[in-house]
Amino acid sequence: MKGAGPSLPSDFELLDRWRADDQDAGNQLFQRHLDSVYQFFESKLGGDEVGDLVQRTFLACVRSRDVFRKQSSFRTYMFAIARNELYSFFRRKVGSPIDFELRSAVDLGTSPSVAAARGQRQVALIEALRSLAVDQQLILELHYWEDFDAGELGEVLGIDRTTARTRLHRARKQLRVELERRGHGSWSEP
Repeated sequence: MKGAGPSLPSDFELLDRWRADDQDAGNQLFQRHLDSVYQFFESKLGGDEVGDLVQRTFLACVRSRDVFRKQSSFRTYMFAIARNELYSFFRRKVGSPIDFELRSAVDLGTSPSVAAARGQRQVALIEALRSLAVDQQLILELHYWEDFDAGELGEVLGIDRTTARTRLHRARKQLRVELERRGHGSWSEP
């Protein structure tokens, strides 16, 4: 009978090794989360900004690796940094204070980069998501695409678990309204 083989090191094991100057461990940690962080930005921006924001997120992780206290998962911590980088990007672009609970990525001047081959339903969903307030888009994407639970959503957004659940409910409701407004009828869940 074959064994399962060596298990992959956890994020915290890689972080500890990286903190001890094992650069390969740091590279493994970033490679593990690269696709998710890239997708996080790509769904909101598209274009050249995506790579820059991924790089800024990873650089912020490098600068703060020794102060991360492991009170949440590394993944949650990284997405909180990604969220901050996204908000900073929008603030630089607009040049004035922004209420991310009210403004959508489309309002903030991002260009849609949806491939036509993905199908009409997916295009409709992405367009509807992009029309939501940035905070609503973030909470839905982190919940459905990154499998964040209410506690993790709260950590990323800087709110408590109950508030995260409430905002997730409101975001779902707003997404349904937006899809119906666009003529895409009865959607139960994204």
